[in-house]
Amino acid sequence: MLRRLVLTAAASVAALSAVPAPPAIAQAGAAAHAEPASLSLRPPPVRGEDSGDRLTVTVQHTESGDGTYELRCHPDGGSHPDVGKACATLDQRTTWGKDPFAPVAAGTMCTMMYGGPATAHVTGIWAGRPVDARFDRADGCQIARWDALVPLLPGSTHSPGTARAW
Repeated sequence: MLRRLVLTAAASVAALSAVPAPPAIAQAGAAAHAEPASLSLRPPPVRGEDSGDRLTVTVQHTESGDGTYELRCHPDGGSHPDVGKACATLDQRTTWGKDPFAPVAAGTMCTMMYGGPATAHVTGIWAGRPVDARFDRADGCQIARWDALVPLLPGSTHSPGTARAW
């Protein structure tokens, strides 16, 4: 056992000696140390247009009409008909490891029911990630996916509990 500890320690020392030394640090009282840009570990400065979550929602063939709406959350704003509820719904649906805009998983069995001709396209940034999602109401899975994001997407009289006027 002692032999194993000595061998492990020797291997660790050898491995550490192969690691290159970090660049020299400026001594106290010397001019500020200029760090090359490639070595900087700090994120770029935040710009005003980068803050918050921003989505563009384009809907077609809905009961409330066609249109393109902007939604900003954190802070809330935009031309969406119900900014506060849309942001709250997205916040509620955003959980660790789950994408609120994810498509229906391949191979999922869905009921063959038609929820109408409505389509939607959502693009932008949500929770720091790019969004490019398409929605329709072609079957039971797609209807459930759509209804989960009402009022981001307009409600429908075809689905109980989601009919909301924009």
